[in-house]
Amino acid sequence: MPLPKIPSKPATILLAKDYPKAEPGKSPVRAAAKAENDPVEDLISGEAVPAKPARARKSKAALLVEAPSREAVPENGAAKVAPSLLPAPARPDRSGKTGAEGNKTAKLRESDMNEPHPVKHKPVEVNVKSSASRKADSAGVAKMFVLDTNVLMHDPTSLFRFEEHDVYLPMMTLEELDNHKKGMSEVARNARQVSRTLDALIANTDDDAIETGIPLAKLGNKDARGRLYFQTRLNAASLPEGLPAGKADNQILGVVRALEADQSGRAIVLVSKDINMRIKARALGLAAEDYFNDHVLEDTDLLYSGIVQLPDDFWTRHGKNMESWQEIKGGNSSTFYRVTGPFIPSLLVNQFVFFEPNNGEAPFQAQVKEINGKTAVLQTLRDYSHNKNNVWGITARNREQNFALNLLMNPEVDFITLLGQAGTGKTLLALAAGLAQVLETKVYNEIIVTRVTVPVGEDIGFLPGTEEEKMSPWMGAFDDNLEVLMKGDGDAGDWGRAATQDLIRSRIKIKSLNFMRGRTFVNKFLIIDEAQNLTPKQMKTLVTRAGPGTKILCLGNIAQIDTPYLTEGSSGLTYVVDRFKGWSHGGHVTLARGERSRLADHASDVL
Repeated sequence: MPLPKIPSKPATILLAKDYPKAEPGKSPVRAAAKAENDPVEDLISGEAVPAKPARARKSKAALLVEAPSREAVPENGAAKVAPSLLPAPARPDRSGKTGAEGNKTAKLRESDMNEPHPVKHKPVEVNVKSSASRKADSAGVAKMFVLDTNVLMHDPTSLFRFEEHDVYLPMMTLEELDNHKKGMSEVARNARQVSRTLDALIANTDDDAIETGIPLAKLGNKDARGRLYFQTRLNAASLPEGLPAGKADNQILGVVRALEADQSGRAIVLVSKDINMRIKARALGLAAEDYFNDHVLEDTDLLYSGIVQLPDDFWTRHGKNMESWQEIKGGNSSTFYRVTGPFIPSLLVNQFVFFEPNNGEAPFQAQVKEINGKTAVLQTLRDYSHNKNNVWGITARNREQNFALNLLMNPEVDFITLLGQAGTGKTLLALAAGLAQVLETKVYNEIIVTRVTVPVGEDIGFLPGTEEEKMSPWMGAFDDNLEVLMKGDGDAGDWGRAATQDLIRSRIKIKSLNFMRGRTFVNKFLIIDEAQNLTPKQMKTLVTRAGPGTKILCLGNIAQIDTPYLTEGSSGLTYVVDRFKGWSHGGHVTLARGERSRLADHASDVL
């Protein structure tokens, strides 16, 4: 067959709604012709083929409905349907459901219909169980999970997270635990904790009990109703030739295959955080899954944003018997509304609500202060977008930044999380609020800045100097923002600006996360940057350092996670956002719009 000819004309990018329908017996190339009478060059044969009269274009939603299914194609026909036009196959969810039950939300978004094809989608974490696991769930029988070493080192309590199912530990897993127990890293601490847990489970246990399984509920974990099994004999399992027999991963795979042969009819599932390990297992026909218990959310689109838009009929349905009053605190006047209605139970304390004006009405922005059943108290916000309310010379440029500054400047809020992409102003707002409350109002006596030291590229090696000097290369983002904040006083002169810089530097301390354990911060303004790279356990260690009068800020972007084995659903930042929502002394805002520059905004969209 001759090689396809290179098209002489540039390709035309169609909108998703303008994609034509593929018809039986017609090439997709011919069907995509724009003009009615223009001949189309067949890419395979190179011959000019007269184009058919153009059919009325239909939306992609209509094409999905009208596209013939695979079973409807006759055996002797030549009907072919482009894969992008076929309905997506029903994916099983975590409960094993498929079809209409598992795909109830498969709808096209209106925004996708007006974007060039292919539409750029955010990758969604989908935790799909193996087929063996789904069959065992439908039959209601207990499974046996073979744990890889990285699962135990990632979550030391994972032994007790499998409910009524049994857990099996290969001897190679214990060997790797022993190899990683030395050191002061988080992995080494987790390995030592797992070893202590296993020692407590084996204590006062007969040899026969090890063969028949040790109850996991022995240490008081009532949810763990299964048993713990150890590899007590050599399992002869044949793996494909060419796989190194001495590699730890291959030995664990051999144990899984041997267990399937010994216990035929029972679901044996390998659990590993290592993606390549799971791929190798599936290639060998073995059931393998990720460790799901550390995932706070299956879909990060469901993560609490801290902001909700009120429906158009909110005041119509909730304005009856509404009460309003004004209070003055610290020289600032706020209006309070007590409203009752069906929308109130869906709100949370310290959540921000806004109402988009339709007919020239004044915009309404408020914060939920109290909730009691179907009654809530809403407090209007201070407008930090006006220059008279600037915070260290910084004003809010959009609605979300105004929400964030209302949280940052509220002394009653002790814990704040700010999420957002690059350029949304997380660090700048946090530093401006910190400087205003340390140097002007003196609510706090010091700003402490720390961040996770995960390099983007290769590590540059040893950094000499003191703790602050070692951390200074990681604090470039704060130095950039400090330059912006210190340019505000243009009339002070060089000497005045130098004195201001020295004063600011004296009130900002840069600390390393490695030395946080055991500390207590009193009246500090603590900023944790790049918090998406923290595990839930590390986040707990940091947040519990807060003493009286301390405010903690966690800044990050869960789309930029550099720590191995952490995902958007299992990050420590996602963990605290979900756990602290609704607390009367905590708040969260997801910053949506980038305000760094038009170049940065365009790069975020197209790159």
